[in-house]
Amino acid sequence: MTEQNPNPTSDSSVPPSQTPPPAEPTAKRSIFSPPPPYTGPEPDSDSRTMGLLAHLLGLFMGFIGALAIWLVKKDQSPFVDDQGKEAVNFQLTMLIGYIVSGLTMCILVGFVLMALTAIAHLVFTIMATMAASKGQAYRYPFSIRFIR
Repeated sequence: MTEQNPNPTSDSSVPPSQTPPPAEPTAKRSIFSPPPPYTGPEPDSDSRTMGLLAHLLGLFMGFIGALAIWLVKKDQSPFVDDQGKEAVNFQLTMLIGYIVSGLTMCILVGFVLMALTAIAHLVFTIMATMAASKGQAYRYPFSIRFIR
């Protein structure tokens, strides 16, 4: 008689010490929850510069500048991939803020919202630019995660 394998799904050609651990169920994150912290390698000078530009171009070009940097450099550096996504998400969130402010200007609330949005946009973008220039991953305090 032949001995039957009690676990028909396991591969007998792979020793038990080399079998991968079972996959843990991934928790579904909301579009408002922050991404996990950056755990990649220490960014080099070029990666820090591209991360800095991804954040800084948002002030002058909106989400288009950050999107261009992210699309071009995302496969070359994990730091630029992480910071590019963060910058694009924040710039899109600010775009929504500006649109809502513009639409509510007819009831005068929009003027206050526009000023608050512009100040938050400037301050947080400068903070992100400074952090990226030091090689530190920055997380905006509020941002809708369109790109995960």
